[in-house]
Amino acid sequence: MTADLSRLLGEVGAVLLDFDGPVCSIFASYSAAQIAAELVDVLRRRGVDVPPDLASEPDPLEVLRQTGATGDQGVTRAVEDALCAAELRAAQTAEPTPYGREAIVAARQAGMPVAVVSNNSARAVNAYLAGRRLAGYVSPVIGRAYAEPARMKPNPEPILQAVHVLDESPSRCVLIGDSLTDIEGSRAAGVRVIAYANRAPKVPAFRAAGADAVITSMGELARVLLARGDVHGG
Repeated sequence: MTADLSRLLGEVGAVLLDFDGPVCSIFASYSAAQIAAELVDVLRRRGVDVPPDLASEPDPLEVLRQTGATGDQGVTRAVEDALCAAELRAAQTAEPTPYGREAIVAARQAGMPVAVVSNNSARAVNAYLAGRRLAGYVSPVIGRAYAEPARMKPNPEPILQAVHVLDESPSRCVLIGDSLTDIEGSRAAGVRVIAYANRAPKVPAFRAAGADAVITSMGELARVLLARGDVHGG
């Protein structure tokens, strides 16, 4: 696996990171389920008849996605605003992913630019990076398009936006993500993808979905990037 990972990273020039998972657990203390419930309350206060499946939805991004699908931009903006505020609070107590920081620093030491491409808001991502003294290592940060949840991953648009800003070709970029939507979006964008399986049951699903490589610790990525940095005099 290390040889495969080393070969893959030797063929790319830029690293794109999903945020929630590879970098941190943003909802570690302020739970996703609690935020989702708060967003449902926003819908109810706006007079929306909330169906049972949405009322019990534990993923705030899915609440936003389903709200956006209704086509009511006023309600979608209200949910978006509430989610942005909640994510900003959550970023203050987010739990760093083991070796996430080391992987970011090692990539830069190896001469590779690092971007974040996230379905979370850019403000929350930037707040976390600044608080952890990582802002200087990561650019650009591509977050969720405001009140347009259809443009979130697996839509390849935010991935391609990062590729464009980095002035790289898609095939020379690799995205590290921890979800099937990351794999699907990367495939659609023509970007290589390393799936981070933070739980063992994810491994076969990620392989079946066509990830170029699967890792179970960000430490695996950090070690290979450190070795690349040594080879390149980083």
